Formats: sequence, C-alpha cells, structure tokens
Amino acid sequence: MDQIRTPALDQDFIAAQNAPLTPALVDDYEALGRALDRRGIDIEKIIEAVGAFAVAQPTWAVGSGGTRFARFPMGGEPRNIFDKLEDCAVVNALAGATPTVSPHFPWDETSDLAALKNLAASLGLGFDAVNSNTFQDHPGDARHPLSYKYGSLSHTDPAVRAQAIEHNIHCAEVGAALGSKALTVWIGDGANFPGQQHFGRAFDRYIESAQAIYARIPESFRLFLEHKMFEPAFYATVIQDWGSSLLAAQAVGDRCLCLVDLGHHAPNVNIEMIVSRLVHARKLAGFHFNDSKYGDDDLDAGAIEPYRLFLVFNELVEAAYRKAPGFEPAYMLDQSHNVTDPIESLMTSAVEVQRAYAQALLVDREALDGFQDANDPMMASQTLKRAFVTDVHPILAMARSRKAAAIDPVAAYRASGYRAAVARIRPAKTGGSGGIV
Repeated sequence: MDQIRTPALDQDFIAAQNAPLTPALVDDYEALGRALDRRGIDIEKIIEAVGAFAVAQPTWAVGSGGTRFARFPMGGEPRNIFDKLEDCAVVNALAGATPTVSPHFPWDETSDLAALKNLAASLGLGFDAVNSNTFQDHPGDARHPLSYKYGSLSHTDPAVRAQAIEHNIHCAEVGAALGSKALTVWIGDGANFPGQQHFGRAFDRYIESAQAIYARIPESFRLFLEHKMFEPAFYATVIQDWGSSLLAAQAVGDRCLCLVDLGHHAPNVNIEMIVSRLVHARKLAGFHFNDSKYGDDDLDAGAIEPYRLFLVFNELVEAAYRKAPGFEPAYMLDQSHNVTDPIESLMTSAVEVQRAYAQALLVDREALDGFQDANDPMMASQTLKRAFVTDVHPILAMARSRKAAAIDPVAAYRASGYRAAVARIRPAKTGGSGGIV
C-alpha cells in the first residue's frame, strides 16, 4: 500500500501557514474577548469548551458522493479503508475537530484489523460508532448470499432477517476490536406501494431483530437506531420518524438509543424539539450533521440553514447545562460531497458545527429562563438571536491555532498540494453510476 508523505500532516508546514495570520487573529480574539466580557462571558471558558468539542468523520464521506442518477468521481479518491484514514487524518490535522472516524461495513472490510488500528493510531485517529449495511445487496460477499430487495431486519423471510442480524453482530465484533463502543443501524426497509407491506407485522419483526442484535453485542456497546422518512421506501418506511425509533428503542433496552440525522425528517419539522423530547426520554443517541434544502440532501453542515443548526445546539447545550440524566450524545458528520473536494467539505462542516456549538454556549441561560417564565416571546427570541449573530470566528480559529491545527484550514490544505499528490498515487475511478459511494 502506497502512503503519501503530505505537508498537510506536518506541524512545521501548518505553523508556517499560520504565522502570517496570527497577528490579525490575536487582535480579533482580544477584541471579541472584551466584547464578551461586557456581557459577563469569559472567552477563555468558551474556547476551552470549543477546543474539547469533537465530531466524528464517516469514512464514506471522503469519497465523491452522488445521487440516484449519477456520480462524478474526482482524482485521488480513496481505494480502501486505509486510504480513507489518510484522508480523514488530513481533515483532523487541519481543522482540529475530528479525531475519530466512523467506518461502514462491508464497505470498509479488511482482513488485517491490527494493521488498520495501528495506522489509525499512527495518524492520531480513533474509531467512533461502526455502521452496518443491509440497505443494499453485496454481490459476491459470502456473508450476504440473500437479497435485501424487500427488506432486511423486517423482511418476511426469517432467513434474510437472520442474515441481517448476523451482519450487525459481525459489525459489532469488528468495532470492538477497533475500540468502538457503539453500533449504528439504519435500514431502508419499507414499501413503495399501498398494501405492499403490513405495517404492524413489519414493525414487530424489526423490533424482534433489534432485540436479537442487542442481546449479542458487547455490554459496553450502545445500539443506535437511525430513522429516515423516505428512500428507498417512498410510500412507507418501517422506522420513518423519531416516534417509531423511540418505540423500538424502548422495547429493546436501556442501551438502545435514537440517533437523529438533520436530513431525515419531513419539511418544516421542528428538529430541535425532537432533540428535547429524546433528551427527556433519556433516549438521545446523538446527531448526524448535514444540511438540506429539499429532503435528505446530505449537503454540507451549515450550508443552508445555519440558524436551525444553532437551535439544535441550543437544545444540546441546554441539556448539558442542566445535567440531563443519561445525556452522552455522539456526534458525526454525515454528508454526500457531490461537487466539492470531500476533504474541504468535511473541514468546513466541522468548523460550522463548532460555530453553532460556540454560539449556543453564548446564550444567556438565566435571562432566557426568565423571559420564558414571564411569557415574553420577543425578548426570549432576541436572547437567542444575540448569541447567534455574534461572530465567533476568532474563537474557532484560536482554538485551532492552540491545537496546532490550521487557522485557515482550506487555504492550508490547498497549499499542501495533497489532492494532486494522492491523485498521482491512487488510480482514477470511473463515473456514470448512481449511488452515494
């Protein structure tokens, strides 16, 4: 396996990129610190929290994405999980906020888990939740001889359900070997025609399958159930919303939780309220961050609705502020980069997620509580807006600088020449096919 020595991972290179930007950053940071001090906010406490914040990278996101109609590959796309880790290491080195990766099986299968774990450690990466794939067939894979065309964990055929269950157990075993502590399950099961599927029996079969998985994963593992409103089942999806996910999680066990993806909802759904409800039920697994304009677009986080992202984080910060029981959310980016360099999109998305987090930390919680109790909607809303419109860029950039990451991640990445370098090593992929990977 060819590995590239890239300036993007070299501390001297990053320091040289940061040097001309540092004086202006210091001025901006000090000015913001004075402004926040007038509001009774200690900027050093905010930067400490931001510096500790982390969001996982999905391994599948470092390749070019696509739609159901086409995918347009770019030069230097990763050939395997080892290449993916190298790309993920660049994202983390420059943006300083993504120290873990979330692999997807069987896409990321390897016969040498020890080598994979060693490479990750050498690159400063760890492993987050592992993901199973029973939403598509895997021709030639001896573990998946049966088709998932008509479902997996809720399939009418017990043999297909058993195959899907065993795949999830296998994913958990691989995850345990890599140091992961969670298994994420998303299925595409459902129906495209009225009458095609018995809603109740399909849901019962899903719960039974999830219970079988839960009973066999390590006791240290959490099981994350992910819902999605549509695609590939466009008429009815077995786990279509947070309500179905919650019912299933409650039926499975204490360590079975509900994962929320920003794009997996009907238009205009109040996602921040879903966060609050799942926190109340002690069933919030965590978040998959992206953005959308029409549906499950998987656009870069913060690209379309940054205020919604902020409102989601307002609920997350509120839960942490009041020490909500059982609140241990896992965070991951989940995006499809169809026209951009995936590394650039992942870096900027990590920054945008951090931005929303920093803004939410600036909310005056006591004032907000008072306005809510006094039924003062204008002042309550303005309290949130004041935090949202605060330019926290100096905090984010200074947090990166203090972690020896790049003050300007995209500029440093482009200066490193990483994409051109890997394009010379990794054979170009052909385009024309549909799908997200």
